[in-house]
Amino acid sequence: MELIIDTVDLSEIKEAVEYMPIVGVTSNPSIVKKTNPKDFFEHMRTIREIIGKDRSLHIQVISKDCDSMVKEAHRILEEIDRQVYIKVPVSYEGIKAIKMLKEENIHVTATAVYDLMQGYMALAAGADYIAPYVNRIGNLGADPMELIYELSNRIIMDNYDTKIVAASFKGVEQIKNALNNGAQAITAPVGILKQIFKNPNIEKAVDDFNADWYSMYGEGKGICDL
Repeated sequence: MELIIDTVDLSEIKEAVEYMPIVGVTSNPSIVKKTNPKDFFEHMRTIREIIGKDRSLHIQVISKDCDSMVKEAHRILEEIDRQVYIKVPVSYEGIKAIKMLKEENIHVTATAVYDLMQGYMALAAGADYIAPYVNRIGNLGADPMELIYELSNRIIMDNYDTKIVAASFKGVEQIKNALNNGAQAITAPVGILKQIFKNPNIEKAVDDFNADWYSMYGEGKGICDL
C-alpha cells in the first residue's frame, strides 16, 4: 500500500513527509496552477530535494499529440531526473506515447482513466501506474470501485508489474474503499489525509488515558519525569 500526496505546495509536502508515511508526490497542470510557481522546473527540483530519490515524483505532460508528449517527457527528465514518472492521459495519442516511452524504459503513470478498457489499454502498453479518477467516475454515474476491483484482478491474473494509484477524492471514505477494492496506491490532497486524524474520539481517548496517569503520578508528571 502506497500513500501519495497530490500537491506541489512546498510547505504541504514538507509537513506531509515529516508526519505521515508518504511515498510520493503527484501533480497535474491544475494542481500546479494552485501554487503557480514562477519557475516550473526549479519548483519541481525543489520538490525532489524535499522528498529525496526514494520517493516517487509524478509530473504530467500537457500536449495532446503523441510526438509532443514524448518531447515534453524528455524535457522533464532532462530538467529534473530520470526517476520521474511521466503522467500521460490515456487518450488515443496518449496510449501511443505510453508505448514509446516504455520502449525507452521511462517510468509512466497512465492518468485520466474513466473506463475499465482504458485501464486495460494502459496495462497492455506497460504503464507502471494507472490512475482511475474515483470521484469523477462516480459523478458520471459509474462505479469507480468496480473498475478498481476488475483492473486489480486483471493485474493479478496476468501477472502485470503495474500498480493502481487511485486519484480524484473528495473524502476519506473513498480512499478507504479504493484501497479495500484493490488499489495498490492512492494519491490525495494533504487536507483529506489529515481528516483521518480529526475524529474527536481520538482526542478523548488520549485525554482519558492522561487523566488516569496523572491521577496516579501527579498532574503534569510525564513518563520522562519519573
